[in-house]
Amino acid sequence: MNNINERKIYEFLADDPNVKVMPIIISLIIGAFFAFLNETLLNIALTTLMHEFNIDVSTVQWMATGFMLVMGIVIPISALMLQWFTTRQLFLGTMGVFTVGTIICAMAPTFPILLVGRFLQAAGTGLLIPIIFNVFLLLFPPQRRGAIMGIVGLVFMFAPAIGPTLSGVIVDYLGWRYLFIVVIPFAIFSLFFAYKYLINVSEVTRPRIDVLSIVFSTLAFGGIVYGFSSAGESEAGFLSRDFLLPFIIGGLALLFFTLRQLKLKEPLIDLRVFQFPMYTLGVLLFLIIIMAMFASEIILPIYMQGPLAISPANAGLILLPGSLLSGLLSPLMGSLFDKFGPRVLMIPATFILAVTLFLLSMLSMDTPIWMLVAGYISLMLTISAIMMPAETNGLNQLPKHLYPHGTAVMTTLQPVAGAIGVSVFISIMTARQTNLLKQAANPEDPATINEALVSGVELVYLISFGLALIAFIMTWFIYRAMPRGEEADSAQEGQA
Repeated sequence: MNNINERKIYEFLADDPNVKVMPIIISLIIGAFFAFLNETLLNIALTTLMHEFNIDVSTVQWMATGFMLVMGIVIPISALMLQWFTTRQLFLGTMGVFTVGTIICAMAPTFPILLVGRFLQAAGTGLLIPIIFNVFLLLFPPQRRGAIMGIVGLVFMFAPAIGPTLSGVIVDYLGWRYLFIVVIPFAIFSLFFAYKYLINVSEVTRPRIDVLSIVFSTLAFGGIVYGFSSAGESEAGFLSRDFLLPFIIGGLALLFFTLRQLKLKEPLIDLRVFQFPMYTLGVLLFLIIIMAMFASEIILPIYMQGPLAISPANAGLILLPGSLLSGLLSPLMGSLFDKFGPRVLMIPATFILAVTLFLLSMLSMDTPIWMLVAGYISLMLTISAIMMPAETNGLNQLPKHLYPHGTAVMTTLQPVAGAIGVSVFISIMTARQTNLLKQAANPEDPATINEALVSGVELVYLISFGLALIAFIMTWFIYRAMPRGEEADSAQEGQA
């Protein structure tokens, strides 16, 4: 059974006794888990790679920066690919690219070859996200999507959370190449499992390919991600040519891309998804939460390893409980979303998030470890209760023909928001620290440097607190979203 007719798609495949849903879910989850694990698996090994290949920090940073850059380029074309290829073809092709990239990384004799393998991994990972969202939107009706999206959230949160810890153990005992070697058998298993069990659940319409849209998209999202990623690596920050040039090019390309999409009958990304209020609200909440999460994942380790003089391994362990709990409880959050709707979860969660960020804005040189553990647990649990429900509720309001476009927009914005969040918050922290050191009597004193850094961290969390307050206000306008057609059907049934 390789194709599902239009009537079956409309009735949702999870209710079709002829469709084995569980193998489809397992196929996607296995591939996604190791692809997302791979995102953070390399972070601890960057210093090791510098010594291995005799390269500096700015060069090795391309392992992370380049990963986000490639994702930002490939994700926007996912809507087109989802309409040109069957689910099975696209997943096998995507996982095939990821697997080839992983093998190249494991065998790489030089850093450029390692980087090529890393870019292939990024292309595979970037396309997996919209595939998964689109398949689950087609498989399950809106009232059952929370639970299944919660499982997706478990993968999104849990896999990256254990990445740094697992990476440290592998690098210490086996060597950096095993970071890729251990992934290879699971990636191959995912390919064989999907080849046997995965079926097509989407409609292949083969829309016209607009080459100019692809060019504008590549320049727009690639330029913006590259610009913000480069800003953090330059002393001049947002005034540096490394930021301004790609940012201006990316911004102009984004303007031309948007105008072109509004004129095309078959756009690369259909921006009419923003005509649906719950989708637009979900995207805005998603962006705020992504930026808050990235700020904590970057800023908090800097604070712990700097002023508190905590080792990298111990800093990772401090963050681990919050990350693990947020992933493990994600399915529960999804089930609660199905049962009670988005407001019951998101209103209290955004309030607690705001309180947590406000308390983190009062960090000091003497903050006890248990407060950091408790604060990060609270932060990640509230993010888990907001992010996936916001995405799911927004996508629920879209008609089926806009599913690929809705998922493409959200997944494109993830690396963009991540790059912007990291760059902006690090720049704010650094600028605050620099200004205080200029006014200090002894700016070279280690204690003074640490106190200035703590002040920078406090300012970052204070700004994050402001963003959380905006998110809290926005959640009061949230309501349970359903596709427009189903809303009309429900109204007719009520009148009857």
